Amino acid sequence: MTGPITLGDLLDEIPVTRTSDRRPRPASVSRANQPESLADSLDNVQKAGESAKSGRTGKSGKSGKSGFTLSLKGRALRYLAAREHSRSELERKLASHEETPGQLAGVLDELQAKDFISDARVVESVINRRASKMGAARVRQELQGKGLDAALITGAVASLQSTEYERALELWRRKFGELSADPKVRAKQARFLMSRGFSGGIVARILRFGGAGDEE
Repeated sequence: MTGPITLGDLLDEIPVTRTSDRRPRPASVSRANQPESLADSLDNVQKAGESAKSGRTGKSGKSGKSGFTLSLKGRALRYLAAREHSRSELERKLASHEETPGQLAGVLDELQAKDFISDARVVESVINRRASKMGAARVRQELQGKGLDAALITGAVASLQSTEYERALELWRRKFGELSADPKVRAKQARFLMSRGFSGGIVARILRFGGAGDEE
């Protein structure tokens, strides 16, 4: 699995048209050594996005005030800079900004070829964020909602299922800490765990044994 794409890599790919005259940055100055210039770049992207939202006259996202035009590729990169997105997610989010047939597909093909779009990284990101909070069923739903390949989803869910009980038990301990003899409290705990996607069998096991001596 390839490493994460840096924000600097993404910013290098964002095409922004400038109509104002600004002194060009010296070619010999490294972006890595100029944190303020990176902040300037981020600010320009933000301004371009706001202008495209408030001042566009059509699908092109052209601005009537700031002089910036945020391209379809720029929009895609802004999404990718925020978090990993699957190709399917980007297609849904950017479809309304496509000006000519095939334009969006071409942009996404280019970004995918450069490994800026990676469904494998999307799966990894979801697992890292959700594994300690959700059961395999909920994670499966989220991955399916991103339009990912079925084989990727199956593999990810299988790896989660192997640790399902341990993860559910740890979540229960963090949230509640101990067993209760009160049926209402136990029902509340059961609803919480099941709402997070853990199976009824695992929930019943936890609420019966609380992780101690849980052998049938």
